[in-house]
Amino acid sequence: MKAIIWIILFMLGLTGVLLPVYYFYKASKLPTMESEFDIEKQLKHSIEGERMSLVAGMYVKPDRPITFGRPDFSRLPKDLVAIYITQMGCPKFFQTPREDGAAWAWRLFLASAMGRQAQGIDGACERLLTIRIAWALGVRDPTELEVAANKLHSFLQKDQLIAYDLAIIRFERGIVGVEDAAYKIFGKELDKLSLAELAELQLALPPFGYYSNLKSCQNAAIMKQNRDAILKETAAVQLLASDKVNNAMAQPVFCSQRR
Repeated sequence: MKAIIWIILFMLGLTGVLLPVYYFYKASKLPTMESEFDIEKQLKHSIEGERMSLVAGMYVKPDRPITFGRPDFSRLPKDLVAIYITQMGCPKFFQTPREDGAAWAWRLFLASAMGRQAQGIDGACERLLTIRIAWALGVRDPTELEVAANKLHSFLQKDQLIAYDLAIIRFERGIVGVEDAAYKIFGKELDKLSLAELAELQLALPPFGYYSNLKSCQNAAIMKQNRDAILKETAAVQLLASDKVNNAMAQPVFCSQRR
């Protein structure tokens, strides 16, 4: 019996040594991400480079600036954020405390070692957002993604996770972030969109990805049904007022008005 106990203690001690070593080995293979400045710098380089390659040699000035500024949560329409977190499956994302400590470490361990999700919907959304940002920074290895998620989570708050996520979604070459998508689809800036248009924009975002359909106005009737379902779901979790939703649902989809 004593031998078994000693073996168990030895294995636990060995694990306690090897896991940190493995973590730091994987961390050493990541791009620099010790602060928001690091990730902003890298995203700026990749996104501006992509946009610049498109406008090089153009005689006509591009419609929108090619610069990438630090994502600012305060600039996002509140109704869009409400719709977005509802469609992520985390309508109470900003009503619950940030997941930290052992719960967060256990979540990453389960995902990395066993491919399983820990309990806690909002914690799962925090992980999803950090994984998406890490992917935008070029991280592809599954274990390295979890390590990168932990590093990003250490300095990005919940509002910053949402702001970065919405700023780095790639729709097509040179069209990156919800502001670009809003201008491409609706021909106006994000803060000028109505509630109906914001719900329609959500169809271009995860988990839907109907950007090309919206841009070319394919299946307008189906898009309206989906848009209205999104509005109803957001009202059902009390993140949008019912009267606002009813008014928005009475509007035709934007592209049908251009015909």
